[in-house]
Amino acid sequence: MQQQWSAVDNFMISCLIPQDDVLRQVLENNKRAGLPEHDVAANQGQFLALFVRMTQARRVLEIGTLGAYSSIWMARALPPDGQLITLEADPTHANIARQNIHLAGLDTRITLIEGPALTSLEKLGDILPFDLIFIDADKPNNPGYLEWALYYSRPGTLIIGDNVVRDGEVINGQSDDARVQGVRRFIEMIGDNPRLTATALQTVGVKGWDGFTLAMVNG
Repeated sequence: MQQQWSAVDNFMISCLIPQDDVLRQVLENNKRAGLPEHDVAANQGQFLALFVRMTQARRVLEIGTLGAYSSIWMARALPPDGQLITLEADPTHANIARQNIHLAGLDTRITLIEGPALTSLEKLGDILPFDLIFIDADKPNNPGYLEWALYYSRPGTLIIGDNVVRDGEVINGQSDDARVQGVRRFIEMIGDNPRLTATALQTVGVKGWDGFTLAMVNG
């Protein structure tokens, strides 16, 4: 099935997503540097960009930068005075991400903070709430990321959690995989929180079988 899923994704991308030399170069830079191939697919990048536009976001928080491919998609969708803060724990990833952000001409719109995300979130301090928060980092810490996302939210903030299906392992409550247990707890916390209205969808495509959560902070 993976071959067919990828073929469908590639067809959709070829029809709907314009060719972009900068984003192509970003992916090449990431691959050349040996970064894990965990970047969102192009159709998923456009999906994130559309959410930025639909919510009329001016302030975006991304937890998990990797090589800044998704950061660039979202930052491009912001208004000229918009700001995206992205958090990355790995120094190598952060270095490549800075190069890619500069390549995309987004140095003034994207702020990259290097270091463990939970520490960086604690140090953000008294800042304005974010309009959209994208959580795509180490899954064992997803529960903590959700707590901080809520802290830095306002009524109407959209919180997106990526990679939550884990090839279907999310239903395995006995899993010894900390990533699976992290996303299970993350989903349970979303469902138990009266501040959130949420859903989750499974996806298939070039990134395999996975999915995402979508939660809005209530008034």
